[in-house]
Amino acid sequence: MRFGVVVFPGTWSDRDCGWVIDQVLGAELRYLWHKDRDLQGCDCVILPGGFSHGDYLRTGAIARFSPVMESVAEFAERGGLVWGICNGFQILCEAGLLPGALIRNDALQFRCEWTHLVCERTDTAFTAVVERRQVLRIPISHGEGNYFADPPTLSRLEQHGQVVFRYADEHGFVVPAANPNGSMHNIAGIVNERGNVLGMMPHPERAAELEIGSADGLFLFRSLLDSGVKVLTA
Repeated sequence: MRFGVVVFPGTWSDRDCGWVIDQVLGAELRYLWHKDRDLQGCDCVILPGGFSHGDYLRTGAIARFSPVMESVAEFAERGGLVWGICNGFQILCEAGLLPGALIRNDALQFRCEWTHLVCERTDTAFTAVVERRQVLRIPISHGEGNYFADPPTLSRLEQHGQVVFRYADEHGFVVPAANPNGSMHNIAGIVNERGNVLGMMPHPERAAELEIGSADGLFLFRSLLDSGVKVLTA
């Protein structure tokens, strides 16, 4: 599988994702500049964390107009795998590829800390080697990670099983005390109805080696490698 990591001005997690793909997993890696439209035959496109275009207008609001996002949208429409992490999740919501929005943390403070996620979907390409209700230790690093959606949208997400990860305690119990940012229903990550576009606020690329505190993020990267999904790109 060939991974493509999109680079916007202000992106800072592109090299972290690239390190995991290239150095930890030994998979094929391409960096995709935001002004380019060619996805270089990638099977999975990652929108990494950071502050694209400084997030001066609103998180992800400028990046969603980058030329590469037109190709990403077309790629997703054809069934291509798209993975937005932190700022990448915000961009996907701004681009309309995922519902809802990410707003200021309820504490109005930047949060950089370890969290626990409970996995509620194991039938996606992103979670194929994760066990249902498995607890993953993965950090967050954001000031606007509070997931919000209006009641009808939130109801559709729950009814269609689109919530993949929720913030939980170390035992997997979804409780208010485990919610680091005020996200509705403790939501940490969702997929579109088709299941090929994932957005999540926590950083699995920061939890890919035991030396840095956890290797639980590798479950997601390895799920993609094991999925065997191949998509023709223009």
